Amino acid sequence: MSISGLIGLIVRFIVSALVLMLVSFLLPGFALLTFGQALIAAVVIAVLGFIVESLFGKRVSPQNRGIVGFITAAIVIYVAQFIVPGMSISILGALLASIIIGVVDLFVPTELR
Repeated sequence: MSISGLIGLIVRFIVSALVLMLVSFLLPGFALLTFGQALIAAVVIAVLGFIVESLFGKRVSPQNRGIVGFITAAIVIYVAQFIVPGMSISILGALLASIIIGVVDLFVPTELR
């Protein structure tokens, strides 16, 4: 991986963390405490999304724009709370976060490819 590729990866994680912090500020049922926790959550969500995509293929990928991708993204976000210390999210919060993150992702791509 080149230096510019590494910088791009770091920027994507930082943008993802900022989006998670924004979502946690806007939504009830979604709590993140610090930027560090949001950054950890961004990494965990990316890894979980990669695992889901590896196991089930692109059609079930959280980056998929369809209903299956939306539900998968909500599940990935919900499961991340069990890995990230201090992250707390309800099922409704995960569903709403999936919608908001999907909309933000249309304008500021944050997925790792």
